[in-house]
Amino acid sequence: MTAKLFTPYTIKGVTLKNRIVMAPMCMYSSHNEDGHIQNWHRTHYTTRAVGQVGLIIVEATAVTPQGRISPQDLGIWSDDHIKGLQELTELVKEHGAKIGIQLAHAGRKAELESEIIAPSAIRFNEKSKLPKEMTKADIEETIAAFKKGAERAAKAGFDIIEIHGAHGYLINEFLSPLTNKRTDEYGGSAENRYRFLREVIEAVKTVWDGPLFVRVSAHDYHEDGLKPEDYITFAKWMKKQGVDLIDVSSGAVVPAKINVYPGYQVKYAETIKNGANIPTGAVGLITTAIQAEEILQNERADLVFLARELLRDPYWPRKAAKELGEEIIGPKQYERGWI
Repeated sequence: MTAKLFTPYTIKGVTLKNRIVMAPMCMYSSHNEDGHIQNWHRTHYTTRAVGQVGLIIVEATAVTPQGRISPQDLGIWSDDHIKGLQELTELVKEHGAKIGIQLAHAGRKAELESEIIAPSAIRFNEKSKLPKEMTKADIEETIAAFKKGAERAAKAGFDIIEIHGAHGYLINEFLSPLTNKRTDEYGGSAENRYRFLREVIEAVKTVWDGPLFVRVSAHDYHEDGLKPEDYITFAKWMKKQGVDLIDVSSGAVVPAKINVYPGYQVKYAETIKNGANIPTGAVGLITTAIQAEEILQNERADLVFLARELLRDPYWPRKAAKELGEEIIGPKQYERGWI
């Protein structure tokens, strides 16, 4: 029997050759604060495609200059970014992988010299800059920027778009009651706190009809914060809006102690998958093929997202295949070593 890890997965006409996903990880490698693709990105992402990863998701890519986590982040706020991103998608696809991009805005966690914005004027911690509370105009402009980012992603040839709603960045800040103290229609009830994400999804879908993922932080690790059960409600709303998969991470909306252990976030992916009846991706200290196969066989998630393990070993799919007794075809040029 074929290991489930190496079975194809199809979403809206896009077929991944296996269930192995490279999670988005910031490289902080753009020069001159211009957000452009560099040779590092071309090498880094293409190597994982050569290594037989099924889906590669490009790191958090800022929809506005103000939305960068750092001055070295990738950007998609200008048509000038399309050419480099297109080169990257072509390189990755040459090796049989699919490629996605994570559209992002850092909100109050942007480490920039310029003004930063958030749902409410609350610092992340005492060392962080105080953000400006977003006006209605700021909200409208940011939603429009996500839409333009999606439009550019389509032109650049991406197969999948992921909206970054996790790790304490802007969308996560709207969702969590710990960071959203607004008294208008974007704050208060769960429905109001979801409104910003709802409008981002609506805007993106006017220009994008391909597979759409949303990454969430399913646990705030704070007694007054959100828990996985709260995300079942959000996930049901996302499903109704046409989101295809929830990429389930956790934490980082406020400073908190997190008990980290192998697969510590998988249970959150399982809770959301079963509670909202929506496909999920599991991430978080997944390092072995046995772990990945258990997650899929027990239907705890539909895709397995690897992060640091793929930084250590770009050819992890080969190692996983050996561990599970599977044969996968490697690059022809590597046949002598791909045993």
